[in-house]
This record gives sequence, structure tokens and C-alpha cells, in this order.
Amino acid sequence: MENQRTLLYISFFFILFLMYQAWQEDYGPKPVAVVESQIPAAEKNGLTSDVPDAAIPGTTNTESNISAVAAPAEEVPAPGKIIKVVTDLLELEIDTNGGDVRQLYLRQYPANAEEDGQLLELFSSKAENFHIAQSGIISTKSIAPDSGKALSIYKSVQDEYRLAEGNDELKVVLSWQQNDVKVEKIFTFKRDSYLIDVEHIVTAGKEKWFGQQYRQLKRTEPSGDGESSFIYTYTGGVVYNDELKYEKVDFSDMADKSHLADIGLNKRMQGGWLAMIQHYFLAAWVPDQNEKNKIYTKYIEQNGQYILGMVSPIKEIAAGEQGRFHSQLVVGPKIQGRLEEISQGLELTVDYGVLTIIAKPLFWLLKQYHGIFDNWGWAIIFLTLTVKLLFYKLSETSYRSMARMRKVAPRMKAMKERFGDDRQAMSQAMMKMYKEEKINPLGGCFPILVQMPVFIALYWVLLESVEMRNAPFALWIQNLSAQDPYYILPVIMGATMFIQQKLNPAPMDPMQQKIFQFMPIMFTVFFLFFPSGLVLYWVVNNTLSIIQQWVITKRIENS
Repeated sequence: MENQRTLLYISFFFILFLMYQAWQEDYGPKPVAVVESQIPAAEKNGLTSDVPDAAIPGTTNTESNISAVAAPAEEVPAPGKIIKVVTDLLELEIDTNGGDVRQLYLRQYPANAEEDGQLLELFSSKAENFHIAQSGIISTKSIAPDSGKALSIYKSVQDEYRLAEGNDELKVVLSWQQNDVKVEKIFTFKRDSYLIDVEHIVTAGKEKWFGQQYRQLKRTEPSGDGESSFIYTYTGGVVYNDELKYEKVDFSDMADKSHLADIGLNKRMQGGWLAMIQHYFLAAWVPDQNEKNKIYTKYIEQNGQYILGMVSPIKEIAAGEQGRFHSQLVVGPKIQGRLEEISQGLELTVDYGVLTIIAKPLFWLLKQYHGIFDNWGWAIIFLTLTVKLLFYKLSETSYRSMARMRKVAPRMKAMKERFGDDRQAMSQAMMKMYKEEKINPLGGCFPILVQMPVFIALYWVLLESVEMRNAPFALWIQNLSAQDPYYILPVIMGATMFIQQKLNPAPMDPMQQKIFQFMPIMFTVFFLFFPSGLVLYWVVNNTLSIIQQWVITKRIENS
């Protein structure tokens, strides 16, 4: 009976885990409002006020005479124009007002499976689902584009840029000049790439120039992305470097700046990157890895916008000379292979949690099967089969134990009728019977517990992999990331659970019997809203378990 109780507890806590995730998404703690009047002047423009001046390696200490670090200018509407850029993977709009990326579509990813003509919108300047990327040059002593009350207007020689056939690179050059200080903001796009190089080239005038580069992502909490509302996945900020590793900065943390000190972000961070992530997709700023940046956050209560950004050390440029600020903007799907090539740790935005060490090999194997079948549904089936084969002996141990318990179930029932409420006598009689029949009452528990991390990791692989999004399988399943439109797979899954119950020894406790009878129905209801790829995995896993358990049970009963 311990096997049944263990299975019951595991199932119960798994359901609680799913319910908690859904609750966190809909009813979890919301950001605390920030009172603007209490924010120092530098913070009001989006930066923490404690950003220190820092000497650039190899320069003199003239920076020590510079006052507090400047902040990006407030967004005051100004007459700019929109520059349209189209590559093989991206379609975006750059506003000459500050050179912000304010609209971005992913050309290889439809908004949903039903509307192939509508592209997925990752960036938007609309109030609903507002999400943009900003970068610029600031200074408290010298002339700079973004140090005034409004973002400066850049100039562009053309209004539209397209990556031509046969070309592997596209440059969009924006220019700005005031007095004798010039700034060029250059976006470089490459074929088959979601990586955008962003470069600011500053030409100093007759005097030395001092300034910094800031990069930030600004967004509202999403109102919905078309994915399953029942499955919770993290949406918010992430910061990474060699020392900090992978640290989430969620929306409530952005409103509460004390959290930055708690996680060690109250000092300059060497290299690394920051990102805003959501289910399947991300936007990330990756600085030059030898650069030490200060991380900052802000919550703008009036429009519900959150800011996660970084500012570079102050750079000195000699009179008449040029200086370069460089960063990379990553926008697109969380494809692990591509992210690994861009920057260390960026692939962790595909968030498998504490089971990453198990999930990564599983995903690698899933990709190998996809390479064979060119179908993610069949890849899921054969991955599940492989995992079952790897754990065949452990499962066999568990099922043998259950089969022996099932065989002696009539004797246990007779013992209960014989001893009644005398639990001590009942326990002694059961232990004697276990010894005679060579039954380990915990023999079925350990193999199950050993396998649980693998199956949970596989759950996260199927949930987090963007490759599953809009991926067709067969027949009525044309989107493995969406729920079964006819609920056929969840019903089959419930039926497999019912069959498994019949193969297991029935609990002696009447209350446990009732709970177990209700569990297939309860799981079926839950799985109605699950992505069909996850349900397919459970159906295949349960079916293989039924076959293995039935064969073993028959052998034990006939022995």
C-alpha cells in the first residue's frame, strides 16, 4: 500500500505545483507603486542615482572632476520619422527620435497557427503590450544626443532599408550633430541572424569629450501572447554575468530597487548581459564583455512601464578624435544553439530551472529525433520511448513489487477483516507475510522517485522549447504548443490512467480508493488546457507503462 500512497502524494503535489504556477501568473504579488516625488533627479530619468564615475582603463583621472552620471532623457514627443528595416528574419521600425527600435516583427513566426499572414509582434509602441529597445549617448559635461529634456532627432539618408538578395549584411546609419560634436548611430543586420550590432561613433569637437552609453529595455506587463493561459512561464527581466550567473529581476523587483542590492547589482558588472524574456522569445542587450556596466531599473507608475538597463563607464575622447561605443541587441526566438554562439549563459533564457543539467541532454536527443523524422510529434514519441527504455529495469522493479502486492491483496483484505482495528497485530501479520513472500513494500517507490526528475525535466523541455510552437504533428493535431482542439488526447490520457489503476493493487483505505477513482477524471480536466505536445508525451508514457506493467503482472500472477 506504500506504493499507492507514494503515487498519490506525487500526483497530488504535481497538481498543486501546476495550480500554484497558474495562481502566480494571475494573482501573484504586483509591483508596489513608486512615488515620483521621492525619487532623486537622476532616477526620474530612468537611472539609479548611485551610478559612480569610473575611470576607463588606460586613461587619466580627469573623470573625477565630472559631476553625477547623466541619465537618458525623458521621453518627450518630438517630430521624428520612422525608418523601416526589412531583413530575411526581421521587420522593424526605428524612430529617428532617439534611434529607438519601437516596432519589431519576426518574419519566420506567425502570430498563431491559424493566421499565417500575421507575423508575431515582439516590439510594439502601442500602450497595450508596449515593448521597445533604447540606446544612446549621455553626458553631464559634454554635448550628447540624449542628455537634454528630450531625445534628439537623428537624420537618415533614406526612409526604408532592405537586405537585398545576394547581400549578407545591411547597415542603417543615423547621424546627429550639434555644434562641432558628431554622433553616428549604426545598426548592422546580418542574414539569417537575430543579432543586431548597435554602434555609436562619437567625434569630439575642439574640446575633450566625456560621455557614456546607456542601453535599456522598456515594456509593460503583457496582456497575453496567445499561448495557453493555464501554463505559467516566466515573463520579466534577467541579468547574467560570470559572478552573478542567472538572476531573475521580475516586474515587482524593478519597482523595488532595494532588490538590486540584495542580488549584488549595486556595483558595476563585468560583461554579461540583460534581457526581457517571455514564453519562447526574448530581447537582450549584450555589451562588450570587457566593459563594466551599472545595472539600473525603474517602474513608471503613470503608464505601467518597466525599465531594465545598463550604463557604461565614462569614456574620454580627445579633441578632434573619435570614440566608439558598441553593444549587441538580440531579438527573437529562444533557440538554444543560436544563443550559445552569441554570449555565454544566454541559452539559460530557455528556463529549465534546477533541472537544466537533465533537460539539456533530453532536448539534444529530441533534436536528433527531429532530424530523423522532421516532425516534432514523432520526435516526442521516440524520445519518450528512449527514456522508458533507459529506465526499463527500474520500472520493472517497481512493477514487480506492485504485481506481488496485487497478488497478495486478497490475503491482506482477509487480514483486515480478521484483525479489525488492532493495527499492531495487523502490522505484524503484514510484515510476516512480506517476509514469506519476499515482498519489499517500498520496492515500487524508489524507482518511481528516481525517475521523477527526468520526467519533470522532460516536461520543461516540451514546455520551454520554441521549436514546439505552432509545430504540426498529424491528423487533428496541427499545433503542439496549443491545446487539443477536440480534447481527444486528454481523454485518451485519462483512459490510460484508469487502465493503470486497474493494474495496480487497490488501496485498502476506502478514502484512498475514492481519491484514486477520481484522479483520472481530475487529471483529464487539467490536461484539457495543456499544450498537446505535453499531453502526447503523457499518453505515450502511460501507454508504454501499461504494456510493461501488464506483461510483468501476468508473469507474477502465473508464477
